[in-house]
Amino acid sequence: MHTCRNCNQSFQTELALELHRDTCKKGQLFCQVCGDRFREGDATQDGWHYECPNDECDGDGLQEDLYRVEDVRTTTH
Repeated sequence: MHTCRNCNQSFQTELALELHRDTCKKGQLFCQVCGDRFREGDATQDGWHYECPNDECDGDGLQEDLYRVEDVRTTTH
């Protein structure tokens, strides 16, 4: 069994989990520079380097400018 760390949904195969990660609503990223929310897959080309997909924004790096939506919610309350 393979489980999504964001929403705890389980999948039979690793491939099914990988496909789910691109659409997981709880796996969205938030850019604190421009305020946009977007899927993790939109912020990376190789799975290692992240930057805000907004062409007019300079936000980059997980835990630098980009945060997971659930992390933002817990730190702002």
